[in-house]
Amino acid sequence: MRNKISFNDSWAFSKSCDSILDIFPSNWEILDLPHTWNALDGQDGGSDYYRGTCWYAKEFEKPFVAPGDHVYLEFEGAAAVADVYVNTKKVAHHEGSYSTFRADITDLLKEKKNLVCVSVDNTNRSYIYPQMADFTFYGGLYRDVNLLIVSDTHFDLDFQGAEGLAFSSKVQGNDAVITLDAWVSNAAAGDSVQFCITDAEDKPVAEGFAPASSHVPMTLLIPDVHLWQGIKDPYLYTVTARILRANDAIDEVSANLGVREYYVDPEKGFFLNGESMPLRGVSRHQDRLGVGNALYEDEHWEDALMIRELGANTVRLAHYQHNQAFYDACDALGLIVWAEIPFISVMNKDPLGHENCRSQMKELIYQNYNHPSICFWGISNEITIGGDRPGLQENLEDLNALVHSLDSTRLTTMAQVSSLPMDSQHNQITDVVSYNHYFGWYGGSLNQNEEWLDAFHAKYPNRPLGISEYGAEGIITYHSDDPKCRDYTEEYQALYHEHMAKIISERPYLWATHIWNMFDFGCDARNEGGVQGRNNKGLVTLDRKIKKDSYYLYKAYWSDEPFVHITSKRYAKRTGDTFTVKVYSNQPEVTLLLDGETVGTKSAEKVFVFENLPLTDGFHTVLAVAGTCKDCASFEKVQEPVAAYTFIDEEEDADGVANWFDIVDVNNIPEEMTFDSHHYSIRDTVNTLIANAQVRPLLESALGAMSGMKVKATMLAIMGDQPLEELKMLVGNARKGMLESLNAELQKIEKNS
Repeated sequence: MRNKISFNDSWAFSKSCDSILDIFPSNWEILDLPHTWNALDGQDGGSDYYRGTCWYAKEFEKPFVAPGDHVYLEFEGAAAVADVYVNTKKVAHHEGSYSTFRADITDLLKEKKNLVCVSVDNTNRSYIYPQMADFTFYGGLYRDVNLLIVSDTHFDLDFQGAEGLAFSSKVQGNDAVITLDAWVSNAAAGDSVQFCITDAEDKPVAEGFAPASSHVPMTLLIPDVHLWQGIKDPYLYTVTARILRANDAIDEVSANLGVREYYVDPEKGFFLNGESMPLRGVSRHQDRLGVGNALYEDEHWEDALMIRELGANTVRLAHYQHNQAFYDACDALGLIVWAEIPFISVMNKDPLGHENCRSQMKELIYQNYNHPSICFWGISNEITIGGDRPGLQENLEDLNALVHSLDSTRLTTMAQVSSLPMDSQHNQITDVVSYNHYFGWYGGSLNQNEEWLDAFHAKYPNRPLGISEYGAEGIITYHSDDPKCRDYTEEYQALYHEHMAKIISERPYLWATHIWNMFDFGCDARNEGGVQGRNNKGLVTLDRKIKKDSYYLYKAYWSDEPFVHITSKRYAKRTGDTFTVKVYSNQPEVTLLLDGETVGTKSAEKVFVFENLPLTDGFHTVLAVAGTCKDCASFEKVQEPVAAYTFIDEEEDADGVANWFDIVDVNNIPEEMTFDSHHYSIRDTVNTLIANAQVRPLLESALGAMSGMKVKATMLAIMGDQPLEELKMLVGNARKGMLESLNAELQKIEKNS
């Protein structure tokens, strides 16, 4: 039988190695996996985290290996390019940060000491995705490494990092037909494959046998099947495949089986096993404060349990393949998953890039095919930020066709940038489509969200539409009685989500909605709200310690667990003679007590507001009661507003749109654009432009006018090495003459200035 040995302990690490080692380095840092070298500098801001080649080395004794056995090194994730050497011989090369790969090292092992060396490189390469995105591209061996020992005859370990077992289900009346496929390496005459399906109590419900060969198909029937009904009833069977020789099982693999069928109706949304189940949930990035993306299995489970506690029934796993532990958690908890590849923001012109997309898509599907939680494969995210480049439509269509050729049981989807026109042909590629909208945060007003959604649905009533991202930053330090867009207060984030939760609940045609984001996450290019190195749109802080008020707003909408929550507790010091208390609850009534005296009882839908409460000197206790649920808070009257509650952006002047029209005369448009290489132009990269202090405010003002959004240089840093003229999200909708005027202003500034 196979033996899986954890290979995570006692690795040596260095940033300065320049050659393959033949002895274990005695002067390197010793650490355990998982590990990323960007755990700190990838979250501290400045857009300067280390991207380069680092080395890992591990010395190990040859494990016990019976004659004919094979030994594999298994890497569950190495970011982004990895080269693996055993005893100085190269055994593997892998491109892509997020998937499993293996190497058979049997013939290279010595009887005593052995040395494995791995070079890992997260330098930007033109043909490996992601190229440009709003998150840190952490480098390292950030997932588990294992040693697998298998017999000469074993389930295939050499194909796309898969397990050699795949299956799907089809409901027929009260029963389910299970179609299974196994792939066997080096099958011998007389070997057979046993397929066994057991229920949640580990009792066999179906079994089949077939002669072992390179490909072994099988069909089994589960009578009176118990369906996998999402969060309502995430019932799991287990499929086990064994290779039998004489009276022995010589290899075995197993996986979760959830029997379910689903479809999306363009008017009524998502249906699971014939039951309406509006998909309402969150997106998730995989990193944490101080550890980057090098998470342990229990931390992945903690994330999943927190999402489930929220009451969400779906999670979009952005923007790459996630850890197997998280997919397992989603299977067990009943969360419907949108899984995707990092084809994001911009299509690189390097033709090899499309092959990398295809490779990552194959690995995503082959490695995760059996997970019942996954119902949607995502082929791209906001891919037209970098412009609708020649070949993009064809590449997207090819990815969509590839997915359907590999998996006919699931639907395809993609997340569109808000500025993509409704009538774009990109919206006709995948089975269903979603948009990333931030009306009420980056620009526009909150009511533009429902206006846009209803307009799309009216124009394309047969096209399933969802919201793949929406959100607003909430920094728990900042508070206000009069919150406004982009003040970064916890109160504005809550107001934003109050609006969004309500309009979403009123629109059953939205097949899925995903909040951006469940957790704050690292983005070293950011400096938003005075907090460097992260995106603060999470409902929960990056360290998972604080659930923001918005978390409880969605719990009120989505969870059946009775609760009551007083908002703005962190806004503890107040001025004035009266104050307002807002409460979230999924109960029909809430009673509020101030300093032990009943203020009143209110009936409301999720949001309960108690106004004009008297505020006198000293501390005041507030108690909210809803049925058997209670929550309390303490507030203190102060004479002067607490300065720390307000974010002051010293770099930001008045509204960018007005500033731009003060700078240039857009009625006097240059007849032709010039591109003197000694001066700046729109053909320069974003990084080149924002590096110049004279260019930065000009750029912010002009792009604010063009896009209708507040644009800051720190946000532009995310765009990296992209030429400005290709960033269609920002410049694509500019009024005639604005881009030409911007270029003319840039051409006035010398590059050595």
